[in-house]
Order: sequence, then C-alpha cells, then structure tokens
Amino acid sequence: MQQQSRAYLYAAAAVLAWSTVATAFKLSLEQLTPAALLAWSALASLLVLLATLLWRGGLRGLAGWSRRDLALSALLGLLNPGLYYAVLFEAYDRLPAQQAQPLNYAWPVVLVLLSALFLRQPLRPRALLAMLVCLLGVAVISTRGQLLALRFSDPVGVALALASTVIWAGYWLLNLRDGRDPVLRLTVNFACGCVFAFAYAATVGHLAWPTPAGLLGAAYVGTFEMGLTFVLWLSALRLSRTTAQVSGLIFLAPFLSLLVIHRVLGEAIHPSTVVGLVLIVGGIMALQRASSLPAGA
Repeated sequence: MQQQSRAYLYAAAAVLAWSTVATAFKLSLEQLTPAALLAWSALASLLVLLATLLWRGGLRGLAGWSRRDLALSALLGLLNPGLYYAVLFEAYDRLPAQQAQPLNYAWPVVLVLLSALFLRQPLRPRALLAMLVCLLGVAVISTRGQLLALRFSDPVGVALALASTVIWAGYWLLNLRDGRDPVLRLTVNFACGCVFAFAYAATVGHLAWPTPAGLLGAAYVGTFEMGLTFVLWLSALRLSRTTAQVSGLIFLAPFLSLLVIHRVLGEAIHPSTVVGLVLIVGGIMALQRASSLPAGA
C-alpha cells in the first residue's frame, strides 16, 4: 500500500472512531458517574498508550527526560485527561449529546483567542469574522435556535461544555513548543492524569468497581477517544505528503457523530443543531485559512 493511501486509511479510521465517542459518552454515563468514567477511561487509555510504546520501543526515550520534563507532563496530565474530561463528562451528563458535541468542537476559537493574548499573534479581520460565525453557531445550538429569547436548555451544562474548550485550548498551547515524542509525552501525561482522576473519584465517593457494561464503556472511551485514535491521527499526519491532504477529513466527524447519535441514542436531531454545527465547522475552516491553527483543529 502506498504511503499516502496508508495516511488516508489511518485518518479515516480516526475520524470514524471519533464519530462514535459522543454516543459512547452518553451510554457510559448511564452506567458510571462522570468521575468514575474519567478514572476508568483514563486508565484504559494509559494501558493502550503503554502497549503502543512497548511495541514501538518508545519507552527508552524517557532516559533523556529532565525533572522539568516530568513536571511539565504532570501539569499537562492535570489538564488532560484530568480537568478536561472531568468537565466534559459533566457537560455530557447534563446535555443531549447533539448539544454537547458541537459546543465542545468550538475549541479552536478559544485557541486563537488565547494565542492572541499570550503569544501575541495578531488577529486578522478575516479571523475575527470567522470567529463570529463560530460563536453564532454556538449560540444557535445553545438556545436551540431561540436566539432572541436567549433561553438555554441547561445553562450549567452549556457553561461546562464551553469551559472544556478553554481547558483543551490551554492544553494545546502548552504542547505547541514541546518537541518530545508525542506518544511518549501523552503516555506520561496520562500516567500523571490517572493519579488525579482516581484521587478525584475517590474524593467524591465514586470509585466503586464498575459494572461489566460500565467497564466496557470506559474501555471504549479510553481506547477510541483518548488513546488509540490519537496514535492513528498522528500516524496519518506523519505519513501524508501534506497535512492539508488529511486534516480536512476531521470536519466529517461531527456530522457523522450526529448520525450515530440519532441512530443509537434515538435523539431527534433538531434543525438548530445542524445549522449551528454548519456555522461552527464553516467558521473553523475559515479560521484555519486566516490563522495558524494546528492541522485537524
């Protein structure tokens, strides 16, 4: 198989996996609390990443790490999987999947704002216009199309979903200048994040051994949201002649996700969800052209 064909294959597999995770979140949260899902899915992801590293022989890279590197990974692990998924799972616990998923997808807007604030990257007029389109999409989804009334279906759930975008964008910024092997870095991040996740679940009293269905859900989330899919996407970007040839596929994920949500969860997809998602994705695509967003953001 040609290298570019392998890149498309890995990218397609990653997109298909990410298209199922919003549904997996909701099904898993029927069996587990958000704190318990965080702990067990983070552990599952850590096991997948460790297995990947052992297969690649990547653990040897730890020998060159400094205390500063380990401290940075501890901080990153606190953000992801720690705070990010703690907040995101709480949002999914409160909101329909068709609302939580597109709202979380707006994180590139926050990334551009944080980059302008902390990295002094200029905001071009076209980027500002694209961000306004994204924010209009967020408003349409949050209010279910009732923009003038500004009636949010669950204000706390919407706030949590939007807060997760801030955490994820901050995590991306801290990773931008980190030249360490990305899979090794993520593995150590998750090792540190697992400590936080289990401590958090124990503190809130949600660390009981899960049911078989709950454990299966956590394993699926840990594998196809956090662990294996990340490796597939990195492989696709590495093998592709240009990142643009595969990065555009990521925009299929939220639309495919709506189909899975409808078919599996039985949620009737509101027209406002589709309109809002089109605005968010269209705005992000325009934002990529007008700014320095990372591939696949």
